[in-house]
Amino acid sequence: MTDDQLLGPMAHGGACGSAVLKAVAEDFQVDEVLDIPLSGAGEHLWLWVEKRNLNTEEAARRLARAAGVPLRNISYAGLKDRQALTRQWFSLHLPGKADPALARAEDETLKILQSGRHQRKLQRGAHSANGFTLRLTQLKADHAGLDARLERIKREGVPNYFGLQRFGHEGGNVHGAREYADRQELPVQRNLRSRLLSAGRSYLFNRVLAERVAAGSWKQARVGDLLAFTDSRSFFPAGEAECSDPRLAVLDLHPTGPLWGAGESPASGDVQALEMQVAATEPSIAKWLAEAGMKHERRILRLPMDGLSWHYPEPDILQLEFVLPTGCFATAVVRELVSLAGQTDI
Repeated sequence: MTDDQLLGPMAHGGACGSAVLKAVAEDFQVDEVLDIPLSGAGEHLWLWVEKRNLNTEEAARRLARAAGVPLRNISYAGLKDRQALTRQWFSLHLPGKADPALARAEDETLKILQSGRHQRKLQRGAHSANGFTLRLTQLKADHAGLDARLERIKREGVPNYFGLQRFGHEGGNVHGAREYADRQELPVQRNLRSRLLSAGRSYLFNRVLAERVAAGSWKQARVGDLLAFTDSRSFFPAGEAECSDPRLAVLDLHPTGPLWGAGESPASGDVQALEMQVAATEPSIAKWLAEAGMKHERRILRLPMDGLSWHYPEPDILQLEFVLPTGCFATAVVRELVSLAGQTDI
């Protein structure tokens, strides 16, 4: 599948130029934002870990082996990119045990930066945001054009597409979801089941968002929309008054799109009709998601960036810094700036 099939149209015009992302791990840095003060005592050992070119699941396995505990005793808030320099929290359930020696888990790809005890384990989705520092190298673009585009993005945000990483190489996860959906079966392996269900939902969401971007309504509330605040999972219907809410203009409040599950879209009017129309293009996937017990949820269509700043360390390098809500993709920002020639699945 092509990038355009998996994502959709850009919102702010064509790319301003080209660049390379992730030439080295330090070019893509992610810091988990977790506002949970540790108590200093309890059955759970929390670790602040720096990973270089190492995915979250492999880091968890290494920590489990070093601590001599089952993998199920290791928890983390979210998955982070492998091809990157990332810092995130893990927790180890160690009832009645002293802090283990974890030095053998460390090498040039994994460093434990901080540790502390707490009464509770780290829950999935517990982090409030992710902070990004990106370096776009081999930059071939006019700085003035990039500055203007970034100012526009700062004011208006970008479409909140799920990134190509969600779909696998050349959309392999979507192909896998279709194959299981056509048979109305679920993979036995839990990790594969979760990955394919997530890819199916993400693909339908991106298709709805693509339609809204093409129509120019991705950042505007329409009667019948369901609105949500940036950091909230709850939503409420939009009538005429809600469509004029000033919080829409300052990127605090946003229209949402469907994360497909059981039942019809809870939107109404033309918005619901569009979402049902998109679902009807992939009837087996929509039915498969509902039959798998997925609940209908919502995701904001517009992605705002907190603290967006940028500078040019060298004429051919653009460094970006910003904070995104959890579950959102930094590559959605990069895509609205430059093309990544020769780089796929980023």
